[in-house]
Amino acid sequence: MFSLRGDAHKIYLKLKRVSNFGHSFKSIQEIKQIEEIQSFYHSIDSPTLKKIYFCMIKEKNGSGIIPILISSGPWLLLLFSKQLQDILFKDGSLLWVFFIFAYILLITISVILHFIERSWASVHIEIIQEILNERKEQS
Repeated sequence: MFSLRGDAHKIYLKLKRVSNFGHSFKSIQEIKQIEEIQSFYHSIDSPTLKKIYFCMIKEKNGSGIIPILISSGPWLLLLFSKQLQDILFKDGSLLWVFFIFAYILLITISVILHFIERSWASVHIEIIQEILNERKEQS
């Protein structure tokens, strides 16, 4: 099931496929993960849950190491550009191809990891908010 529309559409396609076969939506891995997170947070008292909520906000809004590496990497390369050129282009070497491939691959993986971390922080924040709001309404 290949789709370029993102995770939301992939989950929709899984839900649709499971529905067509008459199976429960609870058999989908993404749904199981969310249920496990919800169940865990329900077992924690409200004051502690509020502290966890603040930690998750910090995680989501914090700059983190990945964006710092991505923004500082080019400056570091620029600083040593003359030396880097001497090494990479020495005697018609194709070492520069491997360097550029590795550099682009590292940046791509870093960006993907950064946004995955942010999206999971958002999921945790929403779940915690929902639990805290439910508890507030009950009391």
